[in-house]
Order: sequence, then structure tokens, then C-alpha cells
Amino acid sequence: MNYLALVFLAFLCVRFLKFAYSTLWIPFRIQSHFKRQGISGPGYRPVFGNTPEMGRQFGEAMSRPSPLHDGDHDILPRVAPFYRIWSNMYGKPFLFWSGTKPRLVISDPDMIKEVTMNTGGGSFDKTEFDATGKILFGQGLVVLMGQQWAIHRRILNHPFRMEKVKAGWLPKIVAETSKMLEKWEGTRAGRDEFELDVFKELHELSADIISRTAFGSFFEEGKRIFSLQEKQMQFFSLAVERLNIPGLRFLPTKSNRTMWRLGKETSESIRTLIRANRKVREDSSSLLSLLMSSYKNQDGEEETLIEDEIIGEFMTFHFTGKETAANALSWVLLLLALNPEWQDKAREEVIRVLGSTEVPAADNLKDLKIVNMIIDETLRLYPPIVMLMRKAYRDVKLGNIDIPAGTELYLSLAAVHHDTGIWGNDAHKFNPWRFKEPRKHLASFIPFGLGPRYCVGQTLATVEMKITVAMIIRQYYLAVSPTYVHAPKLVISLEPQYGLQLLLTRTTL
Repeated sequence: MNYLALVFLAFLCVRFLKFAYSTLWIPFRIQSHFKRQGISGPGYRPVFGNTPEMGRQFGEAMSRPSPLHDGDHDILPRVAPFYRIWSNMYGKPFLFWSGTKPRLVISDPDMIKEVTMNTGGGSFDKTEFDATGKILFGQGLVVLMGQQWAIHRRILNHPFRMEKVKAGWLPKIVAETSKMLEKWEGTRAGRDEFELDVFKELHELSADIISRTAFGSFFEEGKRIFSLQEKQMQFFSLAVERLNIPGLRFLPTKSNRTMWRLGKETSESIRTLIRANRKVREDSSSLLSLLMSSYKNQDGEEETLIEDEIIGEFMTFHFTGKETAANALSWVLLLLALNPEWQDKAREEVIRVLGSTEVPAADNLKDLKIVNMIIDETLRLYPPIVMLMRKAYRDVKLGNIDIPAGTELYLSLAAVHHDTGIWGNDAHKFNPWRFKEPRKHLASFIPFGLGPRYCVGQTLATVEMKITVAMIIRQYYLAVSPTYVHAPKLVISLEPQYGLQLLLTRTTL
């Protein structure tokens, strides 16, 4: 009995020592390592790190709107309140702790360029997704790493080439946008002016466009799948808000069980469509058909995706495509409504390039230069992705900083996009003219990322935004409704927390 007690006691001692080593010794050693280099932060708290404090900061930020004083679009106090507080207190860069994980916050364009351009090269790569993220995104490009990522990326580069988007998908974007505008005319019902929650409408439009481009003739089934993913995202948002409770995502709570069920149902529904498409193959331009095709790599070897890999890419495509485009479009229309002089400039250009009734075509999109500047300025002020997460997988030197393996790097894109040192004293204001000249630094404006892992759907998103904006402002004058409450919120991408209520008036073209 005494022998068993000693064994048990030894076991407990070993477990305690391992716990103390991982939760006390290593974090305090890493913290001291950075302090010796002049980098500090809010300080490590055992087990939980700074997560509870960050939760309180986000809660306070979300509890009040962000009124637009004198055209000021500074989003950092709401979407990254910890950045504003801690960068002022500790300088740049600074270190904080997500549980026991050290996170170095970087907002220097040179460092961001070095990290992103060398991602996947052995020193830096993406951080691993947790179980909740994998349920939501599947085994798609956003989640994958290494050789598996490289194969998927090569295959996905084919359907998202500009010529494919313009030839196969542009007509579908125009058709779905026309349907939306017809619906708006029905809502207007002959009135001079009417109010609309444009955020909701654009999400429906983006879902229709993604369903049409992704599933082709299986459009209705695709919409049902995306409806399942919408429900998943609601539970994902709840999970994100509770990330400060360790292990909660693994427990069979009601929310978790629902999210797991929706994830399984989504996967099986996509699998059914894949098998149905093999029999029909009606629309060779749909993403479903293109992802089921095989492609030759640089060595002449054929590469193809298996069913589970295709399912993962579709799960990713919905959130990175539909959410990003709809949210970005919402901010574009808000900024046009707030700046009628730019709205007039854009409308005049659209009519000059496209005419008053002609359908947008691939050849004339490049001539919408003012529209393009407006979109770029919107993506600068309201970037869909406010940060990128990377990880140092071995000891590495970044600039003059020695970074130990295991350190996560929080690359604050929103801070760079709003940096007065880069963009001038009017960095928080809407001024599309700043994009008339080439960008000041390769990493000063990267709304779709940079380097090998830049967003593969960037071309589709850009074309969709240009067409949708052009068709809307050609038909309607936009103004902000008195009911609109300005409150940018970060979910998967940046969105208006309470919707986007605009007043629309029919143009007299």
C-alpha cells in the first residue's frame, strides 16, 4: 500500500513539475528574453495570460457605438482595443499572452513584409486552427499547411485566374445583381425615397453569387448548404466570445453539439452534390466542376483533390468569399453615402464607361478607375481582415529582434492601414485620391494579405465589388438613414454590428 502511495505521489509530482514548467518557467523565461531586448507588455498571468483582460476590453468597446465625428473612421478602438491601449503604454512592438502562448504584436511594414513573404519557408507559417475553427472552415486552404497546402493552392489558382472569373463568373455576378435591383424597385413601389438595410441585402446577394459560381446548376442546393453555414457562424461567434474559458470548446454543451451537428450536415450535403455533379457535369465553369478536375503541376504530374478536400475548400470558400465581399461592399456604400461628392464622381465615371443601361462587361472594368480608388480606400479604412496570425517555428531574427520558436506573431494590418506616419495626418479620413499614386510600401496596404498565402479569391472579390457598386450607384442615389448606428464589429471579417440602413432615391437616368 505504501509502495502504491509513493508511486502515485511520484506521478503527481511529475505532473506538477510538467505543469509548472509549461505554465510558469517557459512563459516567464520568454517574457524575460523579450524584456532584455526592450520589448514589454501587460505581463504574463499564469494559465489564462491576458485573455480575460482582453475580453473585458472588447466587451467595453462593443457596448457603445462609434459616432463618426468629422469624418473620422478610426476603427482600432473597437476592433482591436487592446492594441490602442497597450501600444500606447508599452510601445511598438509589444508582447501579450493568449493563455500560455506569447504573441508579439507587429505593425511595422518592413517586418510584416518579411514575415508574410517568407511564410511557409520554414521560419514562419500560419498558426494552427483550434477544433472550433476546423469545424467551421473544414480542411480548406485557410487551415492547411506545408505540402498539402501547396497542392491545394496550385489547384485553386486555376479557377480563380482573371480570365476564368471574367469569362465564367462575371455574367453570373451581373445577373444576380440585376435580380437584387429588380427586387429593390419592388420595395420602392414608386416612392421617391425608401429605406433599406443594405447590409442584409448585400449578404443575400453575395450568397446568391457564391452559390451560383460555386454550384452552377445545383444553385438551390448550394443555397441550402450556405444557410447551414450561416447558422454555424452564429454558434462560432458565441464560441469566440467564450475563448477565455479553457476547454469549453471540447465540452458537449448545447451550442457545441449544435455546431458539430451543423458541420456534419454541411459536409454530407456537399458530398452529395459532388457525387451528383459527377453524373451531370452541366456547368463546367462552376467551382464545383473546376475543383473536381485534375491539373498538371510544374513537373507534369497530375494533381487532384479527393472528396473530403473539396468539401473543405467549399466550407472555406463560403466564409472567405461570401462574408468578405458582402462586408466590404457594405462599407463601400456607407462611405459613398457619407461622401456625396465622391458618389457623384463615381456615378459620372460609371455612366461614361458603361453607359446608362448597358450590362458591365469584362473589357471595360479596368476603366472604372475612380470606382477602383474608392474600393481601395474603403479596404484601407475598413479592411476585411484586421490582422494576420503567423508563428515562428524555429528561432529566428526579425529585424533586430531575436524571436524564440513557438512565438506567435500578431500582424496588425488595421494599425498599418491607419498609421499617420504612412498615410499622413488624414489617415482616418476617406480620401480615395491617395490611391492615384502607387502605394508607399509593399506592406502598407494589404487587405487580402501578402506573400504566398495572399487570398486566392482576391480577383473574384474585386470583380464582384466593382460590378455591384457600379450597378447600384447607376440606379440609386445613396444617403445615410438617421436610424443607422455606426459600430464596426469583427466577427470573421469586419462588419456593421447593427446593419447598414441607407436611404435610396432612384436616379433620373
